Amino acid sequence: MELKKNYIDGEWVPALSGGTREIINPATGEVIAKTAEGNIEDVRLAIAAAKEAFYVSGEWRRMDSQKRADIILKIADIMEERREELARTDTLDNGKPLREAEGDVDDAIHCFRYYAGMIKAPYGGVYDVNDNFGRMHSYTIHEPIGVCGQITPWNYPLLMAVWKIAPALSAGNCIVFKPSTNTPLSSVILFEIMEKAGVPRGTVNLVMGAGGSVGHEIAVSPDVDMVTFTGSTEVGQDIARAAIGNLKKVGLELGGKSPNVIFADADFEGAVEWAMIGIFFNQGEVCSAGSRIIIEESIKDKFVARLAERANAMTLGNGLDNPDMGPLVSEAHMNTVLNYIETGKKEGADLVCGGFRYTEDECAGGYFVRPAIFDNCTPDMTIVREEIFGPVVTIQTFRTEEEAIKLANDTIYGLAGAVFTTDGARALRVIKEIRAGITWINCYNPTYNEAPWGGYKMSGYGRELGIQGLEEYQEVKQVNINLTPGITGWYEER
Repeated sequence: MELKKNYIDGEWVPALSGGTREIINPATGEVIAKTAEGNIEDVRLAIAAAKEAFYVSGEWRRMDSQKRADIILKIADIMEERREELARTDTLDNGKPLREAEGDVDDAIHCFRYYAGMIKAPYGGVYDVNDNFGRMHSYTIHEPIGVCGQITPWNYPLLMAVWKIAPALSAGNCIVFKPSTNTPLSSVILFEIMEKAGVPRGTVNLVMGAGGSVGHEIAVSPDVDMVTFTGSTEVGQDIARAAIGNLKKVGLELGGKSPNVIFADADFEGAVEWAMIGIFFNQGEVCSAGSRIIIEESIKDKFVARLAERANAMTLGNGLDNPDMGPLVSEAHMNTVLNYIETGKKEGADLVCGGFRYTEDECAGGYFVRPAIFDNCTPDMTIVREEIFGPVVTIQTFRTEEEAIKLANDTIYGLAGAVFTTDGARALRVIKEIRAGITWINCYNPTYNEAPWGGYKMSGYGRELGIQGLEEYQEVKQVNINLTPGITGWYEER
């Protein structure tokens, strides 16, 4: 089995220690690849290469915007040529249905093209200032931050990588990238593509390895100017603490326990369909998942019955066969989800359907969990308060709009939320009151490269995507030009 290597300073290299890691297909439990297992020494080499490329050679940051855009567009073109390979790789690595992986690849291609165009868009500002110091011309310019460390999760292996890499590269930065140890394979292909597209040596660096070593070193290193992380809130807090040594810029997209508020006047079947997408898409392994359904009491029983009917009909299987839902990403994560389900039952919630490991037929060797619905949940329950990150949804009820809003905001998180109602005024009132960064009305989960993505409260800070996603990877410099020769006489006048 060929070793998948790290990419440091323009070279494909094994880990200095010789360490390797086996990558498992979660649908079968079989080993599908072997990767280099980097550690602190490897990531220090990568950081040094990125620092040299940015501060000394400066080829990428000094490159004219059209040439840089052309290389980024070439990355997208090569990705399109390797679309099926990238999608199959994510399905084998992560377990998600192939059609969902194909959608991820298409979004990733568009993301590169979007930011290639953004390079050519107007930015900065000119300011009409006072003449206390003589006639001045004051303006701002945007510049790259420097060496950017980027750490991504396993639920969207390729897409999350591109959400970080595309704007960082477009802004002119150099990168040290660490994918999840569970799902690194599409990242290896992506770095092959960037190399082929002509990204200069040292500009992009890939180090595979554990978060406790590789990830921590990225966060703590004084030679890294910015670190971005998508993942759990607990790890995000560790990264923020580690980053304080050199006050590097930090971007965090963390956990969620997002409310899906459904009023009695909502389109019933539409609300059921979107609730399914909200919690069972990508096996529920989505930070913005609508994991807390908060529904008007008068339609709760009918809604839960219909939702359970739909959930029980879902097919589970190998993602390459395009079932309704694939396996969870690993045996360890499957066990975590199953433990949450047992906790929910012990704390008194009613398990309406699912909630067990599914081992029939081809699923016998994989990490499959039947989609679970818990009814009669209360705000103090663990399954209501903590992020499960799997196909598990809780049901709570309300009678008034005020009660719905209170329940929706009764969480430490603030990533996403939705409202379903045919009353337009109420929809706007409630969505305005929900404390979350990404919200929907009468739908759940649509995401766009053009619009910013990020959360409130313990769901992190900073934004990805949109123009805000580019600005995250830029510094703003003020420039003041004296338009009058000589000094102003300011001291003499005073």
